[in-house]
Amino acid sequence: MSDNKSKTGFIKDALDKRKEEHRFRALKSLEPVFGTSRVLSDGKELINFCSNDYLGLSSHSEVIQRSNDFLQKYGAGSGASRLVSGTLDIHRQLEEKFARVLGLESVLIFNSGFQANTSVLSSLADRNSLILADKKCHNSLIQGAILSRAEFKRFNHNDLGHLGELLQEGAKKEYNRIWVVSETVFSMDGDQCDIEGLIQLSEKYDALFYSDDAHALGVLGEKGLGLNFGKKGIDISLGTFGKAFGSFGAFVGCSSEMKDYLINFCSGFIYTTALPPSVIGALDASLDLIPEMETERNKLLGHISYLKSRLKELGFSTGDSTSQIIPIIIGDEKNTLQLSEYLEENGILASAIRPPTVEQGASRIRVTVTLNHTEEDIHHLINTLEAWKER
Repeated sequence: MSDNKSKTGFIKDALDKRKEEHRFRALKSLEPVFGTSRVLSDGKELINFCSNDYLGLSSHSEVIQRSNDFLQKYGAGSGASRLVSGTLDIHRQLEEKFARVLGLESVLIFNSGFQANTSVLSSLADRNSLILADKKCHNSLIQGAILSRAEFKRFNHNDLGHLGELLQEGAKKEYNRIWVVSETVFSMDGDQCDIEGLIQLSEKYDALFYSDDAHALGVLGEKGLGLNFGKKGIDISLGTFGKAFGSFGAFVGCSSEMKDYLINFCSGFIYTTALPPSVIGALDASLDLIPEMETERNKLLGHISYLKSRLKELGFSTGDSTSQIIPIIIGDEKNTLQLSEYLEENGILASAIRPPTVEQGASRIRVTVTLNHTEEDIHHLINTLEAWKER
């Protein structure tokens, strides 16, 4: 172990294994064609069916204008963490605005959804706690549960019966608290949880409920305000800004007391520089726009419904998707990679999703539909998939 090669040999071994398993990942540099569904990859124009910019707000003129306004007034950075001097008046005002629009008691802004989930959950549970999370929860929630050092169990996906059994078992033990954790729309399958059922079970067993609304916010629910909107019995409502809001960051909706707790005990909040003013400006504009975009949402939902029906006609499985996230489940990893490559050859960017992101034998092309997609874009995707199937 004295020479450098032997010390780092594990890196090559791990990468070689990933390549053998068709799971190796590499970064792809893209240039967006502003305000469209297109991106340039090595000079080639592709229709992007991977984006989470569901409402196209990242290029909306009002979002860009307000971002620039805040940039000009406050500068490029916030200059410090929130507890030092990084809480500018615009951070506080935006939190109050989110609380008012979403009907929440309090809101606390974070720098990303991953940062929020890993650090919030780990600060709310300890080695004397129990965390029960849906098996298909996002990796950030899993990491948060692991970091908490709590006893961590995963209930079968959307299986309230299994969750009830685990809660019943947990109630017999001396945990200081029990957390139930789920997503409203699952990021790889596009299906929804039974949020009312989760709330009822949590209340029945006096458990706390953590609901990640990242992919529903902006697209689903009353006025596009998410599936957590208007629901009583959610102790932590998590939303993100890197998807339908078209920008970056995240927020936690909670009680005022819970907000004070997170400010004092959540390391992911305490030890990071506050979001820059330009981002706060963009979020402020998006929050004004989203509740008024009912016509646009109906158009988007129409495109989603049409695409799913055509995929079904072609014999593709899209699982239980009920949202803008549509998995085209192929199963085999090699075939999934080949389909992704075929799509790119025909002008479509649609990534292959493989284990460990999804379970073994469930590799898929994860398609997301956005407002930037035209009818022609969707027809081109359908025709290309049909041609691949008929080869």
